[in-house]
Amino acid sequence: MEIEVKLRLPSAAAHQTLVSLLTPCHRVTHRQHNTFFDGAAAQLSSRRAVLRLRFYGDDGNDDARCVVSLKANAVISNGVSRVEEDEEDLDPRAGRKYVADPRLLGGVHSRVMDRVRDEFGVSGGEGFVCLGGFRNVRGVYDWNGLVLEVDETFYDFGTCYEIECESVEPEKAKELIEGFLKENGIAYSNSEASKFAIFRARKLPLVPANCSSTAAAEDTE
Repeated sequence: MEIEVKLRLPSAAAHQTLVSLLTPCHRVTHRQHNTFFDGAAAQLSSRRAVLRLRFYGDDGNDDARCVVSLKANAVISNGVSRVEEDEEDLDPRAGRKYVADPRLLGGVHSRVMDRVRDEFGVSGGEGFVCLGGFRNVRGVYDWNGLVLEVDETFYDFGTCYEIECESVEPEKAKELIEGFLKENGIAYSNSEASKFAIFRARKLPLVPANCSSTAAAEDTE
C-alpha cells in the first residue's frame, strides 16, 4: 500500500515560490513520460486499476529507465492518497515498442504483467490498448526529515502543480508541510483526484474558492 500526502498548488507562481524556497534541499529532478494502457474490453478500468509505463529522460535522448506499474483501488481523502501499487523495471527500448504497438504487451512475462493477466483477465488474444499519457517534471527535495516531490504535470489541456510526500505517518507529514506553506504565504488545497483521473477527465481541477495559505479544501475521490 502506497500512502502519500497530496496537496494541490493553484498556479505556476505558487509552484515557483515553493521551488525557490526548497532549492537548498534539492536532491534530483526527474523528467517523466507517462503512458497508460487498458485491456481491449476495459478489464482494468472497470475494476479501478491502472497500468502505466513511466519513462525517465528528455525527448530525443535515450531513456535511462522505464518502470511498469499496476495501481488499484485508489482512494484520496483529506489530502491523503492510499493505493495498492506494484512496480518493476523494464528495458526502456522494449517499453518504447510497447507504446508503439500495445498488442506486444500480451507477450511480456514479468511479475506485474503476469498479475495483469491472472488477476484482471487481460489476455494476449484480446490485447491491450494505449490510452495516451502526459509529461511530468518532478523535483525531489530532502526537507525536514521528509522527501517532498514537487510536480509540474503537463497535459495537452493545461498544467497542474502538486506536492506529494510518501509517509507512514501521513497526518503528521501533512501538518508539517501545511505549516511550511502557511508560514511562507503559499496557497494550496487538498488534492481531490489523481493525475490519471485528471488526464481521463481531460479537465483541470477547479481552484477552490478557499484555496489559500490558511485554508485547504477537503473532498474524497
